[in-house]
Amino acid sequence: MNYPAISLIIPTYRREETLKDTLEDVLKQDYPNFEVLVIDQTPTHEPAIQTYLEQLANTNKINWFRVNWASLPGARNYGVRRAKGDIMLFIDDDVQLPLGYLQTHGRIYQEFPEIGAVAGRVLDRMKLADSQKINNGDLPYTIDTLPPQAMDPGIAWYYIDLVHTTKAQEVISTRGCNMSFRQEIFTKYNIWFDEKFRGSAVREESDFCLRLRQTGYKIWYEPEAYLVHLGEETGGCHDISTKSFQYQVTFYHNHFLMALKNLTLNQQLRLYSKLFDCHVLGNPPCNKSGSPIKIMVRGFFYSLGFIDALKTLVKSRNNDTQIYSQQDEKYTTYFE
Repeated sequence: MNYPAISLIIPTYRREETLKDTLEDVLKQDYPNFEVLVIDQTPTHEPAIQTYLEQLANTNKINWFRVNWASLPGARNYGVRRAKGDIMLFIDDDVQLPLGYLQTHGRIYQEFPEIGAVAGRVLDRMKLADSQKINNGDLPYTIDTLPPQAMDPGIAWYYIDLVHTTKAQEVISTRGCNMSFRQEIFTKYNIWFDEKFRGSAVREESDFCLRLRQTGYKIWYEPEAYLVHLGEETGGCHDISTKSFQYQVTFYHNHFLMALKNLTLNQQLRLYSKLFDCHVLGNPPCNKSGSPIKIMVRGFFYSLGFIDALKTLVKSRNNDTQIYSQQDEKYTTYFE
């Protein structure tokens, strides 16, 4: 089979041994035509990791790009502008890959021209542990087919399960740690990751996929294109604690921004209601504390996030908010 060329893009921030382990899995892949681009936002590495990355770059095993800012969507865009492949494949810097991982992604595009994106299965370490607890420690909880709600832009985000689903099918979105796209999504249709999504950049891939679906391309979930996501609590592509004030506001900001940009009013209202029910009140599937004080605090962040998203949207109408791309010399030459 004539597999398409793949550009494997890995944004990274303040990861050391997990980044090394991820790259070792990547370099074991037996795929006829792929390149590795590491978009490194770490100011200073430990000496051993610095030496390791230098050796890989000097022997042309990876393309190592260092930038002086931290933004997940910005790093993704930066990598795409330098990639040479037909397929842009994104993984996180704390994953474990099986052999044959790249072949599975590449095969889907070769066999199905109507597919513009592949959402791989994410064997999330924490969620798999939770599913075993729910199932009384027996075999992990799995499902074959996602419910219809998983294709509804208003509430899909609480029904699309790329951890436990075992059957290949069309989906509304990918997960950022295991997703690939045809290169023309960026170059022909001019769809890029929105750098207004901040912090952990939650929902930036959802925003991208909602815009991608307007091209007519399908997003295909392929459970055989799986990886293990370790979900390290520190580092990654952001630098804010999940317990911090900034993180909480950013979390809601990104949800509201996605909705305001892409959803109808009816869809927005249903998302806001579900977001409040789950993340503020703590009802399933969030299962958070029902303490009145904690609900009040979460409600405060919910309100601040909505106001913050409105401010972001208003500002974006007057300015080019792809601020990290604007700092890149390839940003202007790429579109000439």
